[in-house]
Amino acid sequence: MNNILTPREKEIFKLLIENYNTKTIAKRLKISEKTVRNHISNVMQKLGVNGRASAVVELIKLKELSI
Repeated sequence: MNNILTPREKEIFKLLIENYNTKTIAKRLKISEKTVRNHISNVMQKLGVNGRASAVVELIKLKELSI
């Protein structure tokens, strides 16, 4: 299950683990907060988890992200 994230999803989750909130991520990436939330929701759906923290844990286990 390698490379399950799109480049944008990966970028957003890297910012999440650096402790940026949705609003800040949206400003940094020049996209809307809704778009950020959609990307996060899509990743949670792909992984079958119910939360950002659970998604981060799964992505680390899958070696999609590192901290």
